[in-house]
Amino acid sequence: MSSDIQNTIASFTSIEQALDYFEIGYDSQFINQYRMELVKRFNGYLILEKPQDWFAARRALKNAYCKIQRSRLDKTTRQACRGCTTCQRR
Repeated sequence: MSSDIQNTIASFTSIEQALDYFEIGYDSQFINQYRMELVKRFNGYLILEKPQDWFAARRALKNAYCKIQRSRLDKTTRQACRGCTTCQRR
C-alpha cells in the first residue's frame, strides 16, 4: 500500500494537486508566494518518514503547510495561526 501512495505523490505536477488530493484548503496567494519552500518541506517530510497510507502523507503535507504559516507569525506577540482552514491547532 505504501508504494501506491508514493506513486500517487510522484505523479503530482504541482503542489495544488497534492493539496486538492489530500483535501487541504489553501490560499492561492500563499501558495504562489511560498511554493518552493512548501514543496521542499513536504518532500523533506516524505524523505524523513515514508508515508504508509493516505493519512500519513496528508499529515506530512499539512505539517509542511502549517510550519510555513507559523513561521510567518510575529515572534514577539502571542498571535494565533489563522493560515489554513483545516488546521488542528485552532
